[in-house]
Amino acid sequence: MSDWEEEYDWTAPPAAPREVKLWSPPPPERYNNRGRGQWRNGERENRNSNWAKTPQRGQESNSTQRREYWRRDTESSHKGEPMSFRLESAMVGLVIGRAGSKIKELEEKSGSRIKITKENYDSEVKIFGSSEQQGKAKALIDMIVEKYERGERGFGHRESHSSSFLESAEEETPKVTEKTQIDWDAIRANHVKYAAMKWADVPPIEKAFYIESPSVASMSEEEVANWRKENNNIICKDFKENDKRKFPNPVRTFQDAFISFPEVMTALKNAGFVRPTPIQTQAWPIILQGLDLIGIAQTGTGKTLAYLLPGFIHLDLQPLPRHEREGPGMLVLAPTRELALQVKAECSKYKYKGFKSICIYGGGDRKDQINEVKKGIDIVIATPGRLHDLQMNNVVNLRSITYLVLDEADRMLDMGFEPQIRKILIDIRPDRQTIMTSATWPEGVRRLANSYLKDPLMVYVGTLDLAAVNTVEQKVVVITEEEKKSFTLHLIDSLKPEDKMIIFVGKKAVADDLASDLCLQDIAVQALHGDRDQIDREQALDDFKTGVAKILVATDLASRGLDVHDVTHVLNYDFPRNIEEYVHRVGRTGRAGRFGESITLVTRNDWRVSGELISILERANQEVPEDLFEMSERYEQFKKKKQSERGMVPRKGRWRDG
Repeated sequence: MSDWEEEYDWTAPPAAPREVKLWSPPPPERYNNRGRGQWRNGERENRNSNWAKTPQRGQESNSTQRREYWRRDTESSHKGEPMSFRLESAMVGLVIGRAGSKIKELEEKSGSRIKITKENYDSEVKIFGSSEQQGKAKALIDMIVEKYERGERGFGHRESHSSSFLESAEEETPKVTEKTQIDWDAIRANHVKYAAMKWADVPPIEKAFYIESPSVASMSEEEVANWRKENNNIICKDFKENDKRKFPNPVRTFQDAFISFPEVMTALKNAGFVRPTPIQTQAWPIILQGLDLIGIAQTGTGKTLAYLLPGFIHLDLQPLPRHEREGPGMLVLAPTRELALQVKAECSKYKYKGFKSICIYGGGDRKDQINEVKKGIDIVIATPGRLHDLQMNNVVNLRSITYLVLDEADRMLDMGFEPQIRKILIDIRPDRQTIMTSATWPEGVRRLANSYLKDPLMVYVGTLDLAAVNTVEQKVVVITEEEKKSFTLHLIDSLKPEDKMIIFVGKKAVADDLASDLCLQDIAVQALHGDRDQIDREQALDDFKTGVAKILVATDLASRGLDVHDVTHVLNYDFPRNIEEYVHRVGRTGRAGRFGESITLVTRNDWRVSGELISILERANQEVPEDLFEMSERYEQFKKKKQSERGMVPRKGRWRDG
């Protein structure tokens, strides 16, 4: 039997059961010298000697033989047969009251003495006194029980009740309380009214700036369909299933989109771009028309530029002049500081109309960030945590935001930022234009889109199912844990001088350990993970981008938003937590029209995801090694055996058939 199929020795005799030490009540000596108000054997003990009002009580206070409530000699003080009845144990606390206040009140009003012996389910109540006293006490107890059953549990805790306790028991009739009806229509109307008042003083907003070029307008439906299919299978969809709005035709060149905006054309020319990416060709016409957009595409497909360039135009052409605006006009929320810094770098690269941008993120100097905000800014790129901090302290004014971007929304939700995002959006005007980008389309992202986007259109490249980047050759090597380092060194030796490689590992300690080993081999390497100081992380990224270090060892922190276009290789040293992260890691290479190569090391510990990995490879027309097929088959056999074992489980000396 292969060790791939067995994690346990099913034929071995069962382990001897551990000795179970049964609980037993502690001896009475354990309770000696405890403070007052302690419980003994389920009953309250009061060690304050000042409470005793009679010599008998004072003498009894040191006795350990009598454990009844309040330890009073009820039998000797009241001759004759007591009235005895049973009371649910759940009601005992109501009759006794806090610190015995209720039972004392009952005794004072009725003139009787009441003794309660508490048991598990129902308790014995004995009332000592004359027949009249016993009847009054019983009536009072019945009244407490009735009020409890009617939901009036606060009976008797106020002075107004105690002053006429007996009279209320004899004369008070139950009061019928009417259920309060909630006027939901009025609540909704008030909410709408409040929202209108809150945003009544904001300046007008303009969102539509698109001028369709003649070449785009003249495209036939067949030409549009062929273009979308040839460009990574662009699919357009209305977020609302029942709506069938007409999508604008895609633009095929930069001139088609920005012929009326010469500054944008100049910026694109200076950046060296040749033609728009698939997501850009369809996103630009939608955004420039002023519509909300959900863009779902593979990583490295140009999503950042897809929302930045229309955002520049949106800011520039607002009716209110820039010098009269109270705060920034564009907000980009990003999940990590690395992605936020890269968006900031893109903004700075184009320098459109002199717009000032700031990057706000946790780990940066908070005081410096506050000072930059106070100087006046047009664009805020931020992580949700730090922005929410500044928002709550009234440092940044979000009422002026008219263009909002939720970048990598799925990653922000994965990292637990949804509460901060929702609080941030409360202070942003509802008639804004909102763009959401995501690499996947889980339920959480759909819910967020439904809440905060207004009738959005959806554009996605590929399929809504996970599919790896088709510009990457994906290789899988089945290997042992001990062989990983030697394989990595051999792979690095085979790289060309111009190659760059990201090595993804599962733990921060592994990243440091592997980077140290490579340094000892005189390999220029940098490490990137969450435990490094921010300045060190920025230096590591800069060294990798500039080529000072050709190898970057990183955790999944860098697998999203890491924008380095010339990465030629990705090595999955440790398999990621799930198949989604595999896709995002692979997407770090093969970007901007280039081809790349990914190598994934798979050990026996990863056999649970072997089936999903095979599916990814087959959909991308990649070669699947025979070892991976065998691993998947062994895991399926293992699962079946486990399921059959669960079908016959020993239970209390018998076998339960599943």
